[in-house]
Amino acid sequence: MAFIDEMTMHMKAGDGGNGVMRLKHEKGKEFAGPSGGDGGKGGDMIIRAVRDVHILVKYRHQKDFFAERAGDGGNDSLHGRNGDDFILDLPIGSIVTNLDTGSEYQLLDEGQQILVLKGGRGGFGNEHFKTSTNRTPKEHVPGMKGQEADFKVELQIVADIGLVGLPNAGKSSLLNALTRASAKTADYAFTTLEPNLGDCFGFIIADIPGLIEGASEGKGLGHKFLRHVKRTKMLAHLVSLENEDPLAVYETVRKELEAFDKDLASKHEIIILTKTDMVTPEHVNEVEVAMKKTYPHSEVFTITILDDKCMKVFQDELLKLLKKVV
Repeated sequence: MAFIDEMTMHMKAGDGGNGVMRLKHEKGKEFAGPSGGDGGKGGDMIIRAVRDVHILVKYRHQKDFFAERAGDGGNDSLHGRNGDDFILDLPIGSIVTNLDTGSEYQLLDEGQQILVLKGGRGGFGNEHFKTSTNRTPKEHVPGMKGQEADFKVELQIVADIGLVGLPNAGKSSLLNALTRASAKTADYAFTTLEPNLGDCFGFIIADIPGLIEGASEGKGLGHKFLRHVKRTKMLAHLVSLENEDPLAVYETVRKELEAFDKDLASKHEIIILTKTDMVTPEHVNEVEVAMKKTYPHSEVFTITILDDKCMKVFQDELLKLLKKVV
């Protein structure tokens, strides 16, 4: 499925219904009283957060959204019906910016709803203008236009843990193993072209596409997705033991994260040394000891997705940690 994480669209709230001029004639009387009803209120434009990171794909061929126009007033003082609100579902983590006013709205919690455009007020019918001195008014007012504007929608994925690391560090494979997701994997760099999400016992895990040196300056694929790391509650930094110098590889990605946003450096982070099956146990132990010594504030794990027992132990430890941190 294609992945869309930003788009522009036009939204318009519903226009208010018109007030009308009507006169009622009572049998046997010459007096004609006012009976024109008020128009209804136009529908509002509302955005709502849903747990569907791919929902923007639904809108790729539809860029205009309208709430319903209200009904006009009627005879016998009947008010027009209010227009239905339009609720636009957007992924949790969306930042919605009104390009005309600069107003910004953030959808952070599932089910959260935000009013972004107000429907037009209904116009007054001639009955509204009746007074003791003006018993047969003919004034009536049209409904007001609903607000409208162009909007930019930008998705910043909200996940409990984000998997980061150089291309081919094993992020997609780990996501699949932990969540039964279906992220594509292959034995070459840049397999992941979009963030993939999975659910691990209620915790959302995001596989962030591979970074390279210079990603914060726009090089490679990673820069496009660095913003998705900003709202991730915890980082899991994967380093493949296939690398000649795992500590240097770790530092490369850390520098890119810090260069993009210094707040990333303050997130809770764990280090996962992957592909232990590709090297000797002595080498695994040597790198693990060096990592723990150099980065004492980060928990260090060693895994291979080919060992079910190893993965079960790691998953249990990860869940315990998530329950403490998230």
